[in-house]
Amino acid sequence: MGLFDKIKGEFIDVIEWIDNTNDTMIYRFERYNNEIKNGAKLTVRPGQYCVFISEGNEVGDGYGPGLHTLETQNMPIMTTLKSWKYGFNSPFKAEVYFFNLKEFTNLKWGLKNPIIVNDDRFGMIELRGFGTYAFKFEDPRKFAGKFLGTDGRFTTDEISEQLRSLIVMKFTDALAESKIPVEALAANVNELSKFALEVLNPEFQNDYGLVLTKFYVENLSMPDEVKKEIMELSRLNKIDLNKLAQLKMAKGLENSGGNNMGSNMMEMMMGMNIANQMMNRQGGNMNIGSNTPPPLVTYYVAVNGQQTGPYDINTLTQMAIKGEFKRESLVWTAGMAAWTAAGQVPELGVVFSNMPPPPPPPPPVG
Repeated sequence: MGLFDKIKGEFIDVIEWIDNTNDTMIYRFERYNNEIKNGAKLTVRPGQYCVFISEGNEVGDGYGPGLHTLETQNMPIMTTLKSWKYGFNSPFKAEVYFFNLKEFTNLKWGLKNPIIVNDDRFGMIELRGFGTYAFKFEDPRKFAGKFLGTDGRFTTDEISEQLRSLIVMKFTDALAESKIPVEALAANVNELSKFALEVLNPEFQNDYGLVLTKFYVENLSMPDEVKKEIMELSRLNKIDLNKLAQLKMAKGLENSGGNNMGSNMMEMMMGMNIANQMMNRQGGNMNIGSNTPPPLVTYYVAVNGQQTGPYDINTLTQMAIKGEFKRESLVWTAGMAAWTAAGQVPELGVVFSNMPPPPPPPPPVG
């Protein structure tokens, strides 16, 4: 080989990438110390995009599919970066990267550490989650300016690792913006996935030149104690207070003939208390649509000429059981014109209606 052939071999005159893999997203053309000569041929195959980066790590020209001749007229950015004011005839050095434009699917994302969300009812809650996503390159030059360095090959694992922290950060924001109640998250992962895709995609496009084509939340989990609280709240919301009051009072009446008088009376008191709450909710003082609970009705009781109280229905029932409150006891509450015997107040009839009868007299001594 003569001297001319040796020098000629140091120059690159054909640039191309034949992809024999399934997971290569970005490939750097291996030129080693060779220089690209003026008029070199660049072949970009369908589904590829080629980006030149100058030795100063500045993003240069980009090329879509086709056969390109590398000359001043079709390298305007490199011409400016290299200060080729009058064209170039000598070889030059540049990094050449090929991008795979296909859609990369079934990429994994997951929260290594739980994220904290603030719920109005349950306070600060830790959530863990994972799922999958898919993306493709929309603007390879923009991506090159953000990520490319000295690495010559980028696989799906390497790229997804760099994107994972961004996904987690933006997903946390999307979760807060979704306004989905904590107890409904597990049942609305499809809606959350769609909303997160809408929130994340503009960030990926504008900042990184990527398009998120799919984003799925496959699982969201929370601490067991929070799950328990949510289950209890769900059951409470389903309770029919009117039926519960009837059940409690029925149990008390059913067992009134037993020996456990205290337990039976407690059942009835619970039922009366619930019934009283239901009546108060339906009273004229309640504003429809208001979240403010109605006021609890209480009564003052005259004892030895002195005013005592006020007492609610439960307290009066306990006093009646102990014999401290009777039908002839004088009572008064807001709205009454004067002190009135308790037995004449219809609302207090429930206090005495379930009172046990006096015990029978002892049998005569024979």
